[in-house]
Amino acid sequence: MPNVAIYDMAGKEKGSIELSAEVFGAEVNEAVLHSVVRAYLLNQRQGTQSTLTRAEVSGGGIKPWKQKGTGRARQGSTRSPQWTHGGIAFGPKPRSWRVSINKKVKRIAIQSALSSKVNAGELVVVDKIATAEYKTKNIVNMLAALGADKKALIVLPTVDEKVIKSASNIPGVKTAIPGTINVYDILKYEKLIVDEAAIKVIEEVYAK
Repeated sequence: MPNVAIYDMAGKEKGSIELSAEVFGAEVNEAVLHSVVRAYLLNQRQGTQSTLTRAEVSGGGIKPWKQKGTGRARQGSTRSPQWTHGGIAFGPKPRSWRVSINKKVKRIAIQSALSSKVNAGELVVVDKIATAEYKTKNIVNMLAALGADKKALIVLPTVDEKVIKSASNIPGVKTAIPGTINVYDILKYEKLIVDEAAIKVIEEVYAK
């Protein structure tokens, strides 16, 4: 079983914790990670882009010139795709980009992502992440003490408005709870900072 150190918010080591081998010590499945990240990004697309075809552009009902005798190429409408202000040929239309991923694959992907963070030494466990007031400086100081002053994903055991709002205006920092973490964010952020209490919840949610 993986074993990692536990720190306080000041960056002092307080002990260690043994992590679930099933969740944090799984084999990293890159193919599954790729498919789940791809699905996540596709599902972020709105799919509302739309262009007008020649049938939808206004005007162009009259033939611009007679068929023969002008020396110019034959034209039936000024709204053909080759004309300026003409319709678009094979342009994008509204569509759904949604891709579904089954629960088993999602679980394997989360396990792979978490395990990759452990393998890379990018998982930091904090005994308790809390702040007595709405103060960004408290979270900034914690990140600096933990060596996570770039991109960091902070995982709390439950919704804590003071921590969430204090971290919300720090560039490159995002907060989440075990039920809302996703593979894309785990891999995107350089450091994964997890409250010790959240570790237990993650192990319960993402074990088989």
